[in-house]
Amino acid sequence: MKFEKIVLTCLAITLFNCKSSQIGEKKAIAPKNVILLISDGTGLSQISSAFYFKDSSPNYARFSDIGLINTSSSREDVTDSAAGATAFACGVKTYNGAIGVADDSTTVKNLVEIVSKKNIKTGMIATSSITHATPASFFAHTFNRGSTEEIALHLTQSEVDFFAGGGLQFFNKRKDGRNLLEALKEKKFMIDTTALVDFSKIRTNQKAGFLLAADDMPPAAEGRGDFLSKATSLALQFLSKDDTGFFMMAEGSQIDWAGHQNNGPYLVSELIDFDDAIGKALDYAEKDGHTLVIVTSDHETGGFTLSAQIKKRADGTEYSDYSQVGMSFSNGGHSAALIPVFAFGPGSKEFIGVYENNDIFEKILKVTKWRGQD
Repeated sequence: MKFEKIVLTCLAITLFNCKSSQIGEKKAIAPKNVILLISDGTGLSQISSAFYFKDSSPNYARFSDIGLINTSSSREDVTDSAAGATAFACGVKTYNGAIGVADDSTTVKNLVEIVSKKNIKTGMIATSSITHATPASFFAHTFNRGSTEEIALHLTQSEVDFFAGGGLQFFNKRKDGRNLLEALKEKKFMIDTTALVDFSKIRTNQKAGFLLAADDMPPAAEGRGDFLSKATSLALQFLSKDDTGFFMMAEGSQIDWAGHQNNGPYLVSELIDFDDAIGKALDYAEKDGHTLVIVTSDHETGGFTLSAQIKKRADGTEYSDYSQVGMSFSNGGHSAALIPVFAFGPGSKEFIGVYENNDIFEKILKVTKWRGQD
């Protein structure tokens, strides 16, 4: 009899736990908004530099849900930014150089095309030209990332609601003589080619676009300043004003360029600038409670390493000073290293683990439940 009571008690506890687990699953909140922050060319060492060279605590330290992605493209072990961003934007592995097309060159729908049909607002920000590989993959479809004028035309035909970056010349100084700024205005865009503005000045506009450099934006340390953080904050205000939900992608483009140049100070300044933008996104998400923030990169660039600083003795011989961090590079190209993924907010647990880069697209659609009639 005593044994039967013990068995019954164990069964009751098991059933209660199962029921509690099911209730917990039913209560899982689907994020209303998604902010995807991409630091081009950034691996773990680049991220680590913020912990040594930033004057304040890095915003990377605010995450607890972290994963890793394999970034290889469909034909190459080492990806480029076009294939890497297409994986994020469209959920497919494709060949290096491809924008929004699959390995067989067929067009694949991107997140902007999928969610805009559900009245979800979308925004793109980059410290490069807005026609550059990463932002382009979220609104364009071309066989070659170098088709910048074609990519600019695709932006005028997309459902993007907000964008900010460089690339003005691809809209108003084109080989075909067309002025795409007029086409954007016909699509209800407020266009500014001089500076970001206060939200109050665009609150009533249906769409807003900022093209603030002829081609790429200047480096943060050479005139761009805190454009990325300000544009991120402005986009969050603009995209959330109708409370219908939004998807936003913001890229710290020039961390990659610094890696290609093997320029440590340039890299660190761009990485810290990107970390500041992460702070804006996390502050918004913490206050809002319905926003998922994902931070990752398309690939690592330069084989960047943090190591003991190399110094010289009086006799000219070198030694490693372990009390100071130095920076070094192993190459001038991309690498195949696994890339960290940081997530915060409802649905963030889905991004823990080791998976392929195109799984980020699937995971976003899964946790938001945005997949449907698309």
